Formats: sequence, structure tokens, C-alpha cells
Amino acid sequence: MAESVRVICRCRPLNQREIALNSKICVEMDSSIGQIALHGDGPEKLFSFDGVYYMDSTAEQIYNDIIYPLVENVIEGYNGTVFAYGQTGSGKTYSMQGDEKIPVQKGIIPRTFEHIFEAISTTENTKFLVHASYLEIYNEEVRDLLGQNRDQKLEVKEHSERGIYVAGLTMHVCHSFRDCERLMQTGFDNRHVGATLMNKDSSRSHSIFTIYVEALSEAGNIRMGKLNLVDLAGSERQAKTGAVGDRFKEATKINLSLSALGNVISALVDGKAKHIPYRDSKLTRLLQDSLGGNTKTVMIACISPSDNNHDESLSTLRYANRAKNIKNKPRINEDPKDALLREYQQEIERLKSLVQNPEKIVVPSQDEIEAEKAKLRAEFEQAMKELRFEYENEQKSKVKLEQDLTSLKQQYENANKDLDTIQKSSVRIFFSMQE
Repeated sequence: MAESVRVICRCRPLNQREIALNSKICVEMDSSIGQIALHGDGPEKLFSFDGVYYMDSTAEQIYNDIIYPLVENVIEGYNGTVFAYGQTGSGKTYSMQGDEKIPVQKGIIPRTFEHIFEAISTTENTKFLVHASYLEIYNEEVRDLLGQNRDQKLEVKEHSERGIYVAGLTMHVCHSFRDCERLMQTGFDNRHVGATLMNKDSSRSHSIFTIYVEALSEAGNIRMGKLNLVDLAGSERQAKTGAVGDRFKEATKINLSLSALGNVISALVDGKAKHIPYRDSKLTRLLQDSLGGNTKTVMIACISPSDNNHDESLSTLRYANRAKNIKNKPRINEDPKDALLREYQQEIERLKSLVQNPEKIVVPSQDEIEAEKAKLRAEFEQAMKELRFEYENEQKSKVKLEQDLTSLKQQYENANKDLDTIQKSSVRIFFSMQE
């Protein structure tokens, strides 16, 4: 059943820069009907959303009203996405990360961690596995914020069953909300930030922290939900932020990707568009399922109350007003084929069976090992032929071809080593059982 993207708006207090400019407040909100009035030189502009939160609002209110039900859905097996949008310095990162020193202002992300593990600890007759990943899109390049090599550029790929994914992105198992917090802090420290006139710690990249929650029932049924927690870099006008050099280049890439996001939103809302331009940026590619797909999505539009930022706030509100008309089709992900819990459970059962019935251990013969190696060699040679053929057709560079061939050869050698290890360990287990 289709449901709309939920959109809320949060207005932060005036900051020191705006106070120094003698800014006037141009935003009014009526939380009882979810309405915003934006005042300017012309007639006031009115907007209505699923919720509006004025300067005195807290992250706790927003979480309890809007995010709590979404996280409950993720634990039940749905996909969810929360993303913050707005100009540079409008409070996006503050809304997502919050302030640990002020309990009621603890952000959406840490509250989500606590919520998930509290729900897991109180759910009976179900086993859970939680793991997480953290990436950033910087200058249209995807990087792993938790990987060994943070400079490595990762590729966005698509699979018929897995959907859109990032090849090589590391996954980290989390046993408690503290584990999640440590991962988030590590990744956050690795993000690209820089000073602009609008914000001394401006995010110069989009980041996506994803939590995967797998649940295995006593009956053996598996559900797998995932929650994308997205902190977008700020939309901005270069002249206003004083962007030059690297900051100018970053701002250009940020604005292009946000423009692509706007085009996707417009195409989805239009209804007549035959093509949705998801491929125009890495951001829209990764958010493809969150906009018009199998995901429950919440957008937090962050604005400044200052008349100095009237035009930027109007742009954000118009953007958000379009987004609320997007229709998604979320469904529970039951028995997904790539669920790690199933693999772990099967391996545990297999090992239990071997311990209880040592006579069932079959030691592969030398001929069987050699036959498997021959099969592996044939597959390797065939893969090399296909790779060369592909690169000849696509006229790829020789350097790239050599890199991929080296990678393929390494995989082949590793598989050969695994076969030798299996043979040695099987013999060792067999003789230890006989003693």
C-alpha cells in the first residue's frame, strides 16, 4: 500500500552571526495545524507539513512524535530513511547528532541506537543481529568512513536481488548502542568539514549511516529492516558563504547533487514523467529506494528564522512541500536471501551436527580436492576471457584492465588456499575424533 513521504520542519533559534546583523524574525509556526508562515517583502507564504517545530522545540519531541514509529517499523522488518535538508548552518547536523550535554537535545541518531537495543532486549523468542555502515559522498565520490583506507573511492552498483548497494563498503556488527555510538563518532571524525561564513564547522559532504536489523523467530522466519540516517551537506549560495578554492569546488558539487535530488522529487511528484533521473548523482542513486521505493521516509526541513536568510528558507520550504507528495510502497522484508542470520544459523547447526555425530565427518580425498581445483582453474580462465572481452568492447584503459586482472588472480589464489586449508582441517578434525 502506497504512503506519502512524511515531512516536518524545524526552525532553529537565531545564531550569533544573525544577532550581530540585527536580523528580524520572519518565520511563524502554528504547531496545532502544522503550518508555517514566512514573511517577506511581498505577501506571506504559507506551508503545511506533518509537523512543525519552532525555536524552543527539542530533539526529544521530534523523536517521540515522528521518528519513534519509524524505528519501530524498522525493527518489524521495514526499510526506513530519515534525512535532514536545508541551507548551510540551518541545524541539520544538530538535529541528527544533537547535543549530548543537554539530555532533551540528544539527536535523532543516538536516540535511534538506544531505541533499537532497548527493543531487542525486551523482545522474547527472537534472535537479533545488528550491524552498521557509514559512508560519505564527497565531491561526487563515495568513501567508507569506517574503512581501513578512507581515500578509496567505492562504486555504487545495482543487483537484481540486493538492489542498489556500495561495493566494498565495510559492515560492523554492533552488540550494544555504545558500539553504534563509537562507530558513529569514528565516522563523524573522518567526515569532510570546513569553515564558511555561514558555519564554522560546515559539513562538506553528504553522509549516510545505515543500521541493519535482522530478526530470526523461533519458527525460523527472518525479517531484515534497515534504517538510513542521512545528513545532507547544506545548500548554499557561494557569494553568501564566501566559498573560494576547494570550498567553491565542494559547494558546486554539493549544489549539483542537491539539484539532482530536487529533479528526482519533481519527476516523482509530476506523475507524467516517464523517466526518474536517479542516475544524475551518487546521492540520488543511493536514495533511490527512499524516494518512490520500498522505504518509509521522513524528511526534516531545517530553516533559519532570520530575514537575512529569507530566500534560502523559502527555497527549503518549497523543496519540502514537493517532497511530501512523493508516494512510497514500503513492505516488510521477510526471509531476504542475503540475511546473515540465516548463514550463521546454518553454520551453527552444521557444527553442532558434526560434534554430535563425528562419524558424519567426510574427509575429502586428494582426487576430490584436485577436481575442485581444476574446476576453479577453469572458472578463473573463463572469467579472464570474459573480462578481456568486456574491456575490449568498452575500450577501457590498459591500467584498469591490469588492476582487475590482478584482483581476479588474487581471488583465485585465495580460493586455492581455502581448499588446502579445508583439506588440512578436515583431516585434523577426523583424526582428533578418532582419538
